[in-house]
Amino acid sequence: MKQAGMGELSYDHILRSDDASLLAMELGFDPIVDDEAAFDLHPLPPHPDVANLPERPPVVTIMGHVDHGKTTLLDTLRSSSVAKGESGGITQHIGAFSVNVPGTSQSGARTITFLDTPGHAAFSAMRARGARMTDIVVLVVAADDGVMPQTKEVINLIKKDEGNIGVVVAINKVDKPGVDVEKIEKALLAEGLELETFGGEVPVVHVSGLTGQGLDLLIENISALAELQELRSDVEGQAQGYIVESRMQKGLGPVATVLLLRGSLKPQSHIISGFVHAKVRQMTDANGKVVKLAQPGMAVTVAGWKSLPAAGDEVLEGEEHDIKRAIINRVRRADLAAVVEDAEAINVQRQLDREKRQKELLKVSTKTRTSSRSVAEDRPTEDLQKELRLVIKCDVSGSVEAVVGALEGIGNKHAKVKIVSSGVGDVTESDAALIVAFSVSTPRAVEAIASASDIQIIESPIIYRLMEDVTSEVIKLLPPIIEQRVTGEASVLQIFEIQLKGKQTMKVAGCRVTNGSLEKSRKARVVRAGNAIFEGNIETFRHLKKDVLEAKRGTECGISLQSFNDLRADDAIQCIEILEKPGKL
Repeated sequence: MKQAGMGELSYDHILRSDDASLLAMELGFDPIVDDEAAFDLHPLPPHPDVANLPERPPVVTIMGHVDHGKTTLLDTLRSSSVAKGESGGITQHIGAFSVNVPGTSQSGARTITFLDTPGHAAFSAMRARGARMTDIVVLVVAADDGVMPQTKEVINLIKKDEGNIGVVVAINKVDKPGVDVEKIEKALLAEGLELETFGGEVPVVHVSGLTGQGLDLLIENISALAELQELRSDVEGQAQGYIVESRMQKGLGPVATVLLLRGSLKPQSHIISGFVHAKVRQMTDANGKVVKLAQPGMAVTVAGWKSLPAAGDEVLEGEEHDIKRAIINRVRRADLAAVVEDAEAINVQRQLDREKRQKELLKVSTKTRTSSRSVAEDRPTEDLQKELRLVIKCDVSGSVEAVVGALEGIGNKHAKVKIVSSGVGDVTESDAALIVAFSVSTPRAVEAIASASDIQIIESPIIYRLMEDVTSEVIKLLPPIIEQRVTGEASVLQIFEIQLKGKQTMKVAGCRVTNGSLEKSRKARVVRAGNAIFEGNIETFRHLKKDVLEAKRGTECGISLQSFNDLRADDAIQCIEILEKPGKL
């Protein structure tokens, strides 16, 4: 292994497959590659003559910060009341639908396919996925709010794909009194968007989702961009697209919204997405109407999946036997990747364990015999990270991804969130950890079982409320923050030796209280030359030969401490109050 340049590896290091192959070749053997295990389905190469292909509808993604009016804008476009039904007015998962826009193109294109993405911070992965699927991004910015964190995030996504996607800025809510549109435009320019207003190439449209103001102009700009992009696609051959979202639907089982970008999809076709396949049983559009033929640029809900595909996964059409072979290999590769990941984690842990043992062997047992340090060393270590184990249940697969992403990052070195399982559908009695239910119901029978088993269920249709509730639960696992407050201080003026029974003596410090007040019931700390050298209890506390419980500023008193007989003149004795506060993330 050393001769092969693999470095200093211990006997218990787990080899990766490429390292094992290298060693086999070094020893004169020929590693065998299994061609069958490499089989998979892939998209067809680009068409050689794109210019002669038929046009397809543009795919437009509406993006922007939370509550900037994206869904209301689309609501006005498609004349439905989706936004009012959204929890808290916030889009909770991505949606796709087509809007008829007669006469928007000289070539006669009649539809635009819109993707609506959430603006909440938790849904960054879904926004990035929406950008990957899209031809044109409409960045919605509220005139009464301006450039916000998710606005900046979308601008960064646009910059990454610069030249590949068109951009239109829609400044929304311009009907509100007192809004400064010019200020918003300058803020966008400062973020690097070269707006037409300032001589750039990015068109800006002033709109109102509520009144419909400027929507005609927005459609015109989208259509003009689509014509410049010359969006064409092959309607023949293998269907190719992406999963927009997936969910369980009563009567149909697993269903998924598929955005088709190439080829045509028909009922009875066999398709694959990730580790899941389907024989298309039924296709419907955004209005629930049955679709017999889906072509590029269309978003259709497909029924017939064996299980729920993951949002964002590519969809490919193929022969049934090829799809089954591909799934077997994809599962095998995923299992292998998991094994490799586990092996690397094991190797890292073993290395850490070895280093820890070496440090323990090298550690010199010269502990300082001061009581304060002894107290610190005798405390039990809090190195073990506590876990809040969660089961996540959501309405659609895109929400699962977003909720998992939002919750699993909550925590610190002392406590963290661990996702035990996640899935789509209602809460069931087999969910056996703290349950996070997002936009799904919990049957009464399951609530009763959970209550009897002391299992908590956190339910909300709004993701940031779930984040707040889970954060509160994680904080309960944190070690408390211990704060010390000095309530009084006395200066040691002189040391007296008091004769006790049996020739024993006790040192008593003659003190004057210089700040606050000293109380016998509180912990005492001895400070010498600016360093704390002892913490403990007051044994005797007297004023003019009388036992007292408290001495205020200016009072002279005699003090002796339990288990500490080394008081000296000029030492400071402080009384401290120990405050215990909840931990912070």
